[in-house]
Amino acid sequence: MKIAIVGTGYQGLVTGTCFAENGHQVICMDRDEARISMLNAGETPLHEPGLEELITRNREEERLCFTTRLDQAVAESLMVFLCVGATANEQGHADISGVLDAAERIAEAMDGYRIIVNRTTCPPGTAEKLEETMRMRTGHPHDIVVNPDFTKEGTAVDDFLRPDRIVVGCEDIRVREIMKELYSPFLRTGKPFIVISRRSAEMAKYATNVMLAARISLMNQLADICKAHDCDIAEVREAVAADYRIGPTFLFPGIGFGGVGLPRDLSTCEGLALAAGINCDLITAIREVNEKQREHFLQQILEYYGADISKKRLAVWGASFKARTDDLRGGPAIYIIDGLRAAGAAVTVYDPVAGRKLKERYGEAVMIAPKYYGALENADGLVIMTEWNEFRRPDYGRMAELMREKVIFDGRNLYTPSVLAGHGFRYFSIGRKSVG
Repeated sequence: MKIAIVGTGYQGLVTGTCFAENGHQVICMDRDEARISMLNAGETPLHEPGLEELITRNREEERLCFTTRLDQAVAESLMVFLCVGATANEQGHADISGVLDAAERIAEAMDGYRIIVNRTTCPPGTAEKLEETMRMRTGHPHDIVVNPDFTKEGTAVDDFLRPDRIVVGCEDIRVREIMKELYSPFLRTGKPFIVISRRSAEMAKYATNVMLAARISLMNQLADICKAHDCDIAEVREAVAADYRIGPTFLFPGIGFGGVGLPRDLSTCEGLALAAGINCDLITAIREVNEKQREHFLQQILEYYGADISKKRLAVWGASFKARTDDLRGGPAIYIIDGLRAAGAAVTVYDPVAGRKLKERYGEAVMIAPKYYGALENADGLVIMTEWNEFRRPDYGRMAELMREKVIFDGRNLYTPSVLAGHGFRYFSIGRKSVG
């Protein structure tokens, strides 16, 4: 099948590349000329495990190409996937102008029937707006499908190739069958292909992310209770996760969630509720708990050093909002780094893959270490912000020798408090008693 992908961010690149990997002819389009030039030169503009290798292979086998010309992408394809991104403001209003603009341009480029598949996260009712927008721009027949994206940054390629379900919002039975055939290679293990209304499909992504965000915020509140009553949240989590009704995922206490998806979808869902006059205290509380979590963590560091923090150098391990990605957007680490700098501290940051983006963001304002032990040289404390695997089993003796003060603030609960105390560290974590 010939497929066009409009947008080459995380979502678009993964979607297009994985379809090409399964034998389809895919053309990815983006208005960003620099981004398309990078891709045509064999460079990948973002870090996602496994993606670069797949892009290289499918370009070499001529199943995947990149262009800035929307008319070319539309002319050569039956299906056009919208992967352009949509933001939400603080009031929870989703900005779908980019999606509607793409639909207008697609309509003007059409020379016959097309299936438009929206993978961009948009509020209920967007499919109807897309339909209306396209009818005003073209007389050619078309169908609008909603196909929410449930992949996760850091595991997006594996999530796409081995999904736990495919959700499709579609009105036409013939188009449903086309979508089912498209995704059938990914569902050979028996995972469900779920067909629902377009509005329900649009809402499904928001509902999923709100549920996940709720687990994180609730676990962080339980962590506060555990610490206040001399319990260990790690032990409590083990007992709770063993309940089959609950399970272990998204139950790790920490500095809170970041990135784009969860905060955006939580805010949008809150906005949808308020616009309909629905009380959404619980959704609001999920967001507020997450915001307070990072505020409390920063305050703990500032209170420990007091006024002397302006004379201190703090090392930060991890800057991306989660491991296995270089995405800094909405990351708790950025909030902490900015807060430490505002208090006058010197900051040295190490992240395995986000160094370039950190340099673009901060320039010379923070020191970016090429290696994680290097960030500890003469540091007055270590702040752990991302759960990269290489941080999990460090050489504590070497750390102690490099650091000026043996203090660790662990936003991801990577270490065992008693072990750190045994090596002479003062250790602060989430939902557990501080030691040292």
